[in-house]
Amino acid sequence: MTRWGILATGNIAARFAEDLRLVPGAELVAVGSRTAESAERFAGRHGVPRAYASWAELAADDDLDVVYVATPHAAHHEAAMTCLAAGRAVLVEKPFTLDLATSAELVDTARAAGVFAMEAMWMRTNPLIRRVAELVADGAIGTVTSVRADFGLAGPFPPEHRLRARTLGGGALLDLGIYPVSLAHLILGVPDHVRSWAKLSPEGVDENTGIVLGYDSGAVATLSCGLIGATPVVAAITGTTGRIELPELFFCPGSVILHQAGAEPETITGEPGGGGYQHEAAEVQRCLAEGLLESPLVSHATTLEVMALLDGIRAQIGVSYT
Repeated sequence: MTRWGILATGNIAARFAEDLRLVPGAELVAVGSRTAESAERFAGRHGVPRAYASWAELAADDDLDVVYVATPHAAHHEAAMTCLAAGRAVLVEKPFTLDLATSAELVDTARAAGVFAMEAMWMRTNPLIRRVAELVADGAIGTVTSVRADFGLAGPFPPEHRLRARTLGGGALLDLGIYPVSLAHLILGVPDHVRSWAKLSPEGVDENTGIVLGYDSGAVATLSCGLIGATPVVAAITGTTGRIELPELFFCPGSVILHQAGAEPETITGEPGGGGYQHEAAEVQRCLAEGLLESPLVSHATTLEVMALLDGIRAQIGVSYT
């Protein structure tokens, strides 16, 4: 049995708690928040035995095998460091932190302590996304020439919303753009060229962002994210002999469509049930059972390479979180 703690009590923490019920061998035993009231309310709602009024109290619970850090992303670094200092394995909600420097510090701290750490980029643990990556690697669509992906929300978000708060890492890029960027990285790796543009909000965060990644192979990735218009949230991976279409919501699809030259389109369906968070939890448990310090599906190198990309994009569009 793997004993889980959840740090924070917001919407994503609740969704993770529900999906954790679907994971064999998983037991949610503790929750921690900044206030006793919030922790106790969450514990009552989800049947959690122990509720803590601080992150440090949760991290100090020796009956925990791993803590899922579900705070808003500006607090990921502090929360994860608190857990690592107590020797707790961590699954840290994406993005790992606000920038490459603090992400690298978390990775270095976990490695030095010999403690498992993983970014909760659930897309990479999704069985259907993994199948897509296998098809591409096996040459099912030939040599990849392009990746296209978008993620935009309609808004409008009020000025006090966290997505408009610069010091909280607001804007479209870290919340939404990380998905198109991560898909491009999964399929094509680290780009050789990066070009970005964004319309910024009065607070200085990106409202509408376009990204083009270029590869010396000749491949391109055209990506977008935004907070001022609902986009289809779809993706397509095109190769010299076919393409794979990922429908809305491309990062946790129920099915994908494989188009191959000279063949009828083939619909490949995913596993039913759950919200998709169960796959990352199962991967953490597999890694812990095998004594691994990182996941091969969401490796430390992957997290740092994507964060470096996001840092570079922010520099081009003129967004700073400090």
